[in-house]
Amino acid sequence: MNSSTHTLGYPLSPAKEDIHVTGRRILATIIDSIILGAIYTLLIMLFGELENPRPWEWNGVLDSVAVNVLYGIGVVAYFVLMEGYVGQTFGKMVTGITVISEDRSGVPGVRAAFIRTVLRIVDGILGYSVAFVTVVLSDKRQRLGDMAAGTLVVRK
Repeated sequence: MNSSTHTLGYPLSPAKEDIHVTGRRILATIIDSIILGAIYTLLIMLFGELENPRPWEWNGVLDSVAVNVLYGIGVVAYFVLMEGYVGQTFGKMVTGITVISEDRSGVPGVRAAFIRTVLRIVDGILGYSVAFVTVVLSDKRQRLGDMAAGTLVVRK
């Protein structure tokens, strides 16, 4: 990073190139989606049914509402706990980016991570098109979830 750093290694005031990580964010989202999709596929294999089980053409049905709800809670927990306490999901770790608090320049904490996660519902519309457009148009390269939570995604 080209800017001075906090004692925890996070930038005090991220340089422009430190927040221009749109490509890395996209790749991190894809990696996290693959991980979460693999877990859901495993749940379907254990607790559901596969229709047309041919490579690339199958549909999975998870019959249990309880398992679906637990999976949804797990997805929320994954993002909230990983970003709240570590600042990174596995996708962000692989791509070398991290979530920091705008005001403290450290990990965002659970509250901010929860806000970011809830707003993924809006940011994720049309395959994360809302997030992409918002990030590209934002001076700080923030999606709506980042703006509401007061967070930045920067190079680690």
